[in-house]
Amino acid sequence: MWRHSCFVFLFCGIFLPGILGFPKANTSIDCDSLLPNYEAQPQTSAPPYIIAVSFDNFEPGNEVKVTLEALQDVAFKGFNLQAREIEGDVPVGTFKITDPNTKGLECHNVTNSAVSHANSDVKKKVTTTWIAPHGVGDLQFIATVVQDLEKFWVGIQSKTLTPTRSKSVNGTAKSKRKVCFSL
Repeated sequence: MWRHSCFVFLFCGIFLPGILGFPKANTSIDCDSLLPNYEAQPQTSAPPYIIAVSFDNFEPGNEVKVTLEALQDVAFKGFNLQAREIEGDVPVGTFKITDPNTKGLECHNVTNSAVSHANSDVKKKVTTTWIAPHGVGDLQFIATVVQDLEKFWVGIQSKTLTPTRSKSVNGTAKSKRKVCFSL
C-alpha cells in the first residue's frame, strides 16, 4: 500500500503540472513589475507579439478595442495587459472581458484594471475592450507575454493614445457652441 501511495504522489508531482498547463508554478504575473512569479529571466530580443488598438484618441467612457496578437508562427500561453499613463506605473481604466481566453485582474484595489489569461491554452490572439477613465493623460497599453516557462517578454507596448481635450464651459466638459441667427 505504501508503494502505491508513493507512486501516485510521485506521478502527480511530476506529470500533473505539465499536463494541466504551466509546470511547477502558478503563473500569475505581478501587477506592478509585470514579471511572472517564477525564476526564468525575460527575453531581451524583439518580442514576436504586438498590441493593436482601435483608436488613437479617447475621451472618458470611450471603449477601445485592444488586441494582443502573435506575429509569424509563434503563440503564447499567458499574458498580463494593462493601460498605463506614459511614465506611469499604475494601471488606469478598466477592461470589459469579451474573450473566453481572458479574465480580469484586480490591481491596486480596482477590479478589472488589468486583463490576463484565463487558461494555459495556446493562443495566437486575444481581444478585450478597455474603458477610458476620467483625468488621465497620454497612455500606452503594456503587456507581458509568456510563450512558455523559458521564454517571456516584459514591457511590450502599444502606440501612444492621447485624450481628446474639448474646451469646456465652467468645467462641465460641454463644448462651447456659437449660435447664429439669420434675419
